[in-house]
Amino acid sequence: MKKFLFDLFPLILFFVAYRYADIYTATAVAIAASVAQLIWLRATGKRIEMTHWVNISVIVIFGGATLWLHSDVFIKWKPTVLYWLFGAALLGGKLFGRNIMRRLLGSQIELSDAAWDKLNLSWGLFFLAAGAINLYVAFSGHFTESQWVNFKVFGLMGLLLVFVIGQSLWLSKHMQHPTQPEAGETPPREIGKD
Repeated sequence: MKKFLFDLFPLILFFVAYRYADIYTATAVAIAASVAQLIWLRATGKRIEMTHWVNISVIVIFGGATLWLHSDVFIKWKPTVLYWLFGAALLGGKLFGRNIMRRLLGSQIELSDAAWDKLNLSWGLFFLAAGAINLYVAFSGHFTESQWVNFKVFGLMGLLLVFVIGQSLWLSKHMQHPTQPEAGETPPREIGKD
């Protein structure tokens, strides 16, 4: 939970800054918060994950363009670009024989090969769909800038939460458990445990 809140830190500050100022101040605050996160991780010796590097790259590029060109178009593209990068990595990795979800979660859960493939595919498609939905809310003309900010903070997070709950229910049906010896059976001996 602590890591989850830490990762949300720039988004929360973006939302608060937007409420008290405007999209440009909020963007500057989000960039500063993302940079501060990385500095704090490095200073405390904590691991900086690839997702942190991708996120800071996208926020600095698209947030920087927003501030430099004074156009909110770029910051509105940021969630879509980030989600599409994640989706492309998941789906593209499969083309090279890599299942990224298995690499991320393989030490924590045990699934069949087919289940790992479905998990990877579903996350990839989720990210692509979430990115497309963001574009619709940002640029369809049906929503205000304030509504887009609310969607970015709460709508995308809500979609992610619903998806994670659905994935958890699906995973609970497909998780494999190590075989247990039946009553009265001697468990197999492990090599090197003599």
